[in-house]
This record gives sequence, structure tokens and C-alpha cells, in this order.
Amino acid sequence: MRCPERPDPGAGAERARDRLVPMMVLDRLVNVLGGYGVRLCCCPLPRSTELRGVVLCDSADERPVAGDVFLAVGAASAAEAIRWAVAARASVVLVRGAPAAEHGPTALGEDDLAAAESAGVAVMLVDPAVSWSELAGVVYGLVLEGRETESGRGPTDLFALADSLADAVGGAVVIADRLSMLLAYSSSRGQADPAQLATIVERRAPEQLRALLESRGVFAHLAASDEPLFVEPDPDQGLTGRMVVAVRAGREVLGAVWVSCAEPLTGDRRTALVDGAGTVALHLLRSRASADLERQVESDLVMRLLEGTADAEMLVSRLGLPPGPLRVIALRPHVAADPHSGVLLAFDRATAGFGWSRPGRSALSGNTLYTVLPGEDAATARGWVSALRRALPGQMRTWAGISAMAAASELSAGRQEAEECLALHETRSPEELPRAYDESWDEILLQRLRTAARAGRRLARGPVAELTRHDREHGTHYVETLRAWLDAQGELVEAGERLGVHENTVRYRLRKMAKVTALELDDPRKRLAIMIALAADGG
Repeated sequence: MRCPERPDPGAGAERARDRLVPMMVLDRLVNVLGGYGVRLCCCPLPRSTELRGVVLCDSADERPVAGDVFLAVGAASAAEAIRWAVAARASVVLVRGAPAAEHGPTALGEDDLAAAESAGVAVMLVDPAVSWSELAGVVYGLVLEGRETESGRGPTDLFALADSLADAVGGAVVIADRLSMLLAYSSSRGQADPAQLATIVERRAPEQLRALLESRGVFAHLAASDEPLFVEPDPDQGLTGRMVVAVRAGREVLGAVWVSCAEPLTGDRRTALVDGAGTVALHLLRSRASADLERQVESDLVMRLLEGTADAEMLVSRLGLPPGPLRVIALRPHVAADPHSGVLLAFDRATAGFGWSRPGRSALSGNTLYTVLPGEDAATARGWVSALRRALPGQMRTWAGISAMAAASELSAGRQEAEECLALHETRSPEELPRAYDESWDEILLQRLRTAARAGRRLARGPVAELTRHDREHGTHYVETLRAWLDAQGELVEAGERLGVHENTVRYRLRKMAKVTALELDDPRKRLAIMIALAADGG
């Protein structure tokens, strides 16, 4: 199948590139540092303000400094910290705050707030228990090292590296992660073939192209070898030829570098490709460290919400989730070859990208991925599950459960609901839609009864047990008939239709059942007990 024609693939690629190069912004800094006891107390500028540099005051150096994030180490007061930040043309200043119960020199007063508002500087107060050295490492990591692509891995200068590599090897370059998701690409669109343009626009290799590469053993080669491999052209896929080499850290494959070329690279061009893959690996490892830091903060906050906490509303705000109803999703993927890799990969994909660009916030606990997702409609949560499934390998089976709508303070109960819906889904095919608690509470209740029956001592006597034994020994259909009669609320005609027999047959069987055991169907409490016993027995 030929790669579909696009009216202006170059323009589409440019739009994709723009989407893949978001800068570090104030919103993300606030969300992450909130987990370290840093609170935003004044914000006269948009939360989308870009942050490109970090600076701190050095008393031994009188030269002027400039940067977007100012660490006011040693400031005697909030007023002094704001003055320093204004002089450094900073957008945000971090200053040591007084304990909550005190109003020390670095507590923000009305004059300080007015000065910050007037200067257009956001002020963040640092908890006295947090060391400046720890905080500086976090801030530098986020602002300088954590500029990610949409996939959450490649720093923005990965694009510059792709451009340099394209010049060295003489072909258009694409850098992808181990799942063939696009990380960066060179700007030399004139050298790109239709398959590469489709990869850029769709932000991952098209399905047919991945299947072709799989059938040719390309991915198997990348997993086993550091040597570059030439992929022969395939006009039907719009592929003019490709040279590819694995990006590796030790034994772990981080991704691959792909070069459009009509014939294998040799000599200096081949050497440049191999060396370039090593440089890409360093970039990805550096970016991973920053991403892992943010993941840990996010995961800790989500688990505090799911375990129940008095400051739930504040945690929701820290996570950057909008106010309003929330749902909890519990998801459990499975790969036959490696039971633990599935949930790790799902967590990786669920937390990929910038926090503000993802609708939910996720945490990993045991073999289950939990996600808190805003919205009232269960269909939105199912759409999130479906999107995650598409981002996972095809051989991975995934089950999920969705809670009912919950306020921030109710997320602990929401977690239990999601877990019960997950347990229900695990009794079905993973291809079925995941259940939501508010739509399936009746099935959940019956599942609880069955679980309790399996865990406890089953009744050896009583109407259901005795009729079951009679059916087994005499080949009768008394239990089936009793269940149909109860489901039909005593209507003989409807019960007969459910069974495919005449109503007189139902009436006859009920009389015969009464001789086997004491049914007492006129007693509402006995009818309820029989219905519970039938449900616990799997009905």
C-alpha cells in the first residue's frame, strides 16, 4: 500500500515539529516543586511563561547575572529577593519562607506582594526544611535538562543534533524511541521520502511501515547489534531506503537513528552515524533522569490522593488537575514473556510528555497502574484507556476498571471502585470495554458475593444446594428453572419463554421442586436468600 499523498507534507512536518518542541514553562515548575514543599504565593504572569535559564546570587561575584528562574540564596527578606530577581530580569524567584505558624522576615507581606505584582515577578516560598542544594538540583534539572519532546524523552537540542547528523551523513535523519515514537528529526525535508514525512506528521512510524520493518528483522537486529543496518527500498511504502543504528545504553535499547539513503552509508558517513548514535544516547539518558524525577513526584502525590488525605484539594491543584469531578482508572497490562514489563511500559507511556499536556496523572503500585482523570463521562475514561492501548505493543493484553465520579476527597473510595471494576473486567476478554462502577454496580455486587462464596464455607444444605445435587444425580433442570422463575418475578409465561418450554412445564417443575426441598417461595426473605445463593453460585 502506497504512503498516502498529502497536499503539503512539508508544512505538516513543520507543524509536527512545532508540537514536538514545547519549552519548559512556569506551570510545570510549580507542579513539580509543590511536591518539595514549595508554594506559589504570587503569580502576576501567565502560568504558560517559558523558562529558559536558572541563576542564583553569588556574593563573591559582583558581575550582573540574568536568568528566568532566580534562586534567592541568602536573601535577608522577601523584599530583597524580589529586588534581586528584578535586577536579574527573572520571571520567578524562589525565596526561603518562614514556617507556616510564623511571620518571619521572609514571609510575604502586602508591600512585598505589591512589589512583585508591579515588577511582574512570580514568587515561590521554599519550605525551611528543604535544603537549597537539593532544590537547586531539582530546578536546574527541570529547566535546563528537562525540555522534552511530546514523547517525554528527547531534549529540544536533540533537533539540533539531528540537523548536525543529517549534514554529516548526507541524508534526512529521524530519531525515534524504542516504540518507534518520534523524538526529533532534521530540518532537511528535501531529502525525506514519503515514509519519513508520514512518520513526522503522525509522530510515529505508520503501522504498515512498522510491520514491514518487523518482517525484515530490523527490530530484531536493533535489539541484538550495535552495527548499522541498511533497509532496502520499498516503493509501496514510500521507502527509498534507510540506514538505521540502535541507540543503546549498555544492553538497553533506548531508540534508533534512521537515515534516508538510497544505498548503504560507508566510510566517514557510516562512522558519523555510529558516533551520532552514542551522542543521542547521552541526550536521552540525561533527559530520562529529569523525566524520572517528575514521575516520582507525580506518583507520590497521586498515591497520597488514592490512600486518602485531608489536603486532597490542595494535592489536586498541585498536580495541575482542573477542579471538578474526577475518575480513577485502575489498569493492569500483561505480557506472557515478562509479567512485570507490561505495567512498567504502561506507566512509561501514561506519564510520557509534559504534565500539562496530559489529561490525567498516574502512579504505579505493585502490578497496577492508577490514573486520576478529570471529567464526568465514563466514555472519556474509556477513550483514555483505548489511547494507551494503542501506544502499547500489540501483543500486550490490557484490563482496566473505572470508578464512578468522585470529588478529590472521595478518591480513596474511587480507587476501591476502580479495582473492583478491574477485577470484573479480568473475568472477561480484554477486548471488551472496561466497566465503570456507576454503570456496573450490580455486577460488582454479584462479583463480591461470588468472591465471598469462594473464600468461605459453601452451604452444603438449603434449597439451592439440594436442588443442585438433585439435578446432578437425576439429570433434572430444577436450578435453571428456579432461576428463570425468579428472574421473571414469578411470571410463568415469561419464565417458560426464557427456558424455551411451556408455562405448564414450569408450573410442573416448581411442584416437583417443592417435594425435593422446602422452597417457601411465598416468603420474601426466603426468595431473597435463594436469589443471593444463586448469584453466589455463579448465576
